[in-house]
Amino acid sequence: MSTTRNYNQELDDTSDRPNEKYSYGFDFDVMHPYMIRSFTPYFKPGSLLELGSYKGDFTRRFLPYFNDITCVEASEDALEEARRRLGDQVQFIHSMFETATLPKRYDNIVLTHVLEHLDDPVAVLRRINEEWLAEGGRLFLVCPNAHAPSRQIAVKMGLISHNTAVTPAEAAHGHRCTYAFDTLERETASAGLTVTHRAGIFFKALANFQWDRLLQTDIISPAYLEGCYQLGQQYPDLCSSIFLLCESSAPALVTEKSAA
Repeated sequence: MSTTRNYNQELDDTSDRPNEKYSYGFDFDVMHPYMIRSFTPYFKPGSLLELGSYKGDFTRRFLPYFNDITCVEASEDALEEARRRLGDQVQFIHSMFETATLPKRYDNIVLTHVLEHLDDPVAVLRRINEEWLAEGGRLFLVCPNAHAPSRQIAVKMGLISHNTAVTPAEAAHGHRCTYAFDTLERETASAGLTVTHRAGIFFKALANFQWDRLLQTDIISPAYLEGCYQLGQQYPDLCSSIFLLCESSAPALVTEKSAA
């Protein structure tokens, strides 16, 4: 798209309508811990690159696992808040992914709930594959799931036209599409990435704003949350988010020393 984007405005969270916010307590308190739990068995030793750090809430969860963390964020406002919270524990780069110049390759790259915001997602995935993933490195790719029961219920209620629709509120926050496994795997394949693991994260039949209200009560117990996570392992296509673990298929660069 040729329209100039205002990334600060897209991340604005001042809406007084509960179903039109950018972020929810459900994201921070439920999804973030379960994403980390899904990722940790596959972490590689070494460095981590987070593409799209927002205000650093998810970034801080990587601190116990990595000493070398770099974040790229397009919103200057969000980046400054993340820098205020995390200080020099993380290297921050203010840039769009399409134009970012990064100093090296990374053993782990995290792209969570970001791909659906990109104007040209395949181009960014191709940069990850060809420029940013270290040899043997892994991409942790997570997107909201078009087939989550909460979304399918909204379709049946007439609130959304179809599962993969982009709602006006989502569009206002920068969403360009809504992925399912087939379309997400199509994008990774087009970029030359190899999917080595696919999973769902957290079975979800309620909207985020409904979860936020319930989490303030004693109706939802830790055991119930655990049950939703475990059920999501059994039914990945019915989860809040879908997760692809990818590796680079790009050939290693040949240096003068190795070619000699």
